[in-house]
Amino acid sequence: MNYLVTGAAGFIGSVLAKRLIDEGHKVVTVDNLSTGIKENIPEGVTFIEGNTYDSKIIEKLNDYKFDAIYHIAGQSGGVTCWDDPIYDMNSNITSTLMLLDYAVKTDCKTFVYASSMSVYGDENPCPVREGDSIKPKTFYAVGKLASEHYMRIYSENYGIKCTALRFNNVYGPGQNMENLKQGMVSIFLAYAIKDKHIPVLGAKNRYRDFVYIDDTVDACIMAANGKEKDLFNVYTTATNRKTTCEQLIEIIKSNLPFDITVEYKGSTKGDQFGIFCSYEKIYNALGWEPKVSLEEGMKIMTEWAICNI
Repeated sequence: MNYLVTGAAGFIGSVLAKRLIDEGHKVVTVDNLSTGIKENIPEGVTFIEGNTYDSKIIEKLNDYKFDAIYHIAGQSGGVTCWDDPIYDMNSNITSTLMLLDYAVKTDCKTFVYASSMSVYGDENPCPVREGDSIKPKTFYAVGKLASEHYMRIYSENYGIKCTALRFNNVYGPGQNMENLKQGMVSIFLAYAIKDKHIPVLGAKNRYRDFVYIDDTVDACIMAANGKEKDLFNVYTTATNRKTTCEQLIEIIKSNLPFDITVEYKGSTKGDQFGIFCSYEKIYNALGWEPKVSLEEGMKIMTEWAICNI
């Protein structure tokens, strides 16, 4: 089968693209290399460099016919969205709209989108579920939610099977350890290995739900292959486990062969204080559940990171 995986120079996109290539499929990617690395793109993937909101880049896709589109690319953090809200909008909203329009014109009937748990905000009791209240706190989260609504409308009017996966914090080997603005696990681990000191913006009791990269990719593939009755579906990928910053750092410490220091200070604009989510809906619909525990995943990631920093 033929797939478009946007963002295959990045973390999630590269692992997803490799999985599809290993399964014998053909993969094309579009990536602007703003945070991704060209060398991350798996061998065998056709690479088009540029922005997914650039009409000239979209025109280049007319040479292909895709069975499904995985839209993974986009400005990928609540911190960096404050630096350039217009870029964030184009990267996370305009790109989705243009790819949906492309899907209609080329009769591609399956569209999977990397959304985010950030759309929920801070006002729900945990574990958070898909039907709970939505109150984004950042431009990034607004963009993810807007894209979901575009997908719903395209499903209702054009018959495209659209699935939004609200990722919780994804981590694992291959994460960009040079990017100290995106990814709590990679940020903490990079500081620990490089400086033997972790500066933490915010309180030690802030908490998250950490999902291993392989489990996340499983969800992407299952979403594209799902046989649900409804054409538009929203699922949260999660572990239903609360992990505080302090607990995460203790796990990091347990995997390092040296001591580190930790400093808690300041805060991050628009940051969610705490969230962990239920995966009941995606389990019931697709049979997906997380398989890799945080302890196991962090051991694998730390071993990889020590060798790659």
